[in-house]
Formats: sequence, C-alpha cells, structure tokens
Amino acid sequence: MSEKDSTTYFFLFHTIHDVLKTESALKSQGRLFELVPVPRALSSDCGVCIASGKPSDDVVSLIFSLNVDRCFSFNGKEYVQIDADGLRSLQNNEPHESVKE
Repeated sequence: MSEKDSTTYFFLFHTIHDVLKTESALKSQGRLFELVPVPRALSSDCGVCIASGKPSDDVVSLIFSLNVDRCFSFNGKEYVQIDADGLRSLQNNEPHESVKE
C-alpha cells in the first residue's frame, strides 16, 4: 500500500476453505495480500479474511469468482461494504453502505 492511499480492503469468506483457495490463487499470480483475523466491527462465518491494498481489476475479478462473501474498504475510521463493480468505480465516489468501527 502506498502512503498516498492508506485504504485497506478486507475480503470475507464463508469458509476457511474459500480463504485458502483464494490465497493459493493470489500467490500463484504473485499478488501482495495478508491473511488476517476478521475485524471485530465485521462479522463472518470464517474468522480469517484477506486484506490488501487497492486490488487491480484482474485481482477483483479473480477474488469475486472464488466465492467471496463480502468486501469492505477501511480508511482508518469506517468500513464501507463494496462489491466488485464498486471496487472498480471507487474513483466516482459513489455511496456505499458503511459500518463504523
């Protein structure tokens, strides 16, 4: 992540199997990400999620094709739930559902 864009993106999954499948696919493409506990402000059936800086369109397509449950952006103050199209159109500042920390 660059200092210019300090937003973190959290990808939540229903099962650890889905997380590990996505981890494997991202690793095979040499993408940067972390496996982290799901933040307390968010709930998930699986206690682990994938965190990353702003993903490229091809990574967004890959992750959303691999059974992602939900995605949130976090700017240090609030979580905003976004979908694949929302990730691609963040520059348009379209409104999305937010969850305060």
